[in-house]
Amino acid sequence: MKILAVDTSTRHLSVAVTDGDKLLAARNVAPRKDLSMTITFDIERALQKAGIFLHDIEGFVVGLGPGSFTGLRVGLSMMKAFIMVTEKPVVGVSSLDAIAMNVRSRKPVNICVINDARRGLLYACVYEKKNGCLTRKCEYLLQPVDEVLRQVEGETVFIGDGIPHARDVIVAASHKPGAGFVPHFELDRHWLPKAKELARLGYQRLLRGDFDKIETLAPLYLYPEDCQVSSGPGSRERKPAA
Repeated sequence: MKILAVDTSTRHLSVAVTDGDKLLAARNVAPRKDLSMTITFDIERALQKAGIFLHDIEGFVVGLGPGSFTGLRVGLSMMKAFIMVTEKPVVGVSSLDAIAMNVRSRKPVNICVINDARRGLLYACVYEKKNGCLTRKCEYLLQPVDEVLRQVEGETVFIGDGIPHARDVIVAASHKPGAGFVPHFELDRHWLPKAKELARLGYQRLLRGDFDKIETLAPLYLYPEDCQVSSGPGSRERKPAA
């Protein structure tokens, strides 16, 4: 099954083309000034590198965030256009899940993804990864680091671009009596979501026929105000969270 996966939830654009579990092409680039003007070019380059055309794609996987409000809307709009043209299925995957997949371990491992959400908050989620399979252990969170740590136990790998802001707090908290967790920190080159991992997660859902409906597919907004977009002068329209 040939899959096109795209993530626009962070400052970097990630695109991957896969055939089943085989990676055919990938692009991970810092977007130029206007993502909406360049995303098509980067997707076309990935398809060219893979040696296939858009109409060869049999399924789409899109990163739903949480993350950049504008980036997520641009990425999802582009993917919806592709889906309408090709009439192929799509699945949406949290970008935090993709980041957790960047952790490589031969033994079962606890993972806590922490992405910078600004305002002193983190986008976060806790997982267990075992035999290459990811199990989410809590809801997707928008919380300060001390609240996120209430979800963490045992030896845990922290990963995500929130590490520079949260590392000192995490280390200090781990030294408190009864903390119950031991932190390890992933290298910064693994902090961002990679579309190849989105494709890996989405592939299993596509095989099961567990598709998303294009009309209800929406970014994972955790800030309440991100769930509202202007639909006209003086009006506010609430959009459903994924």
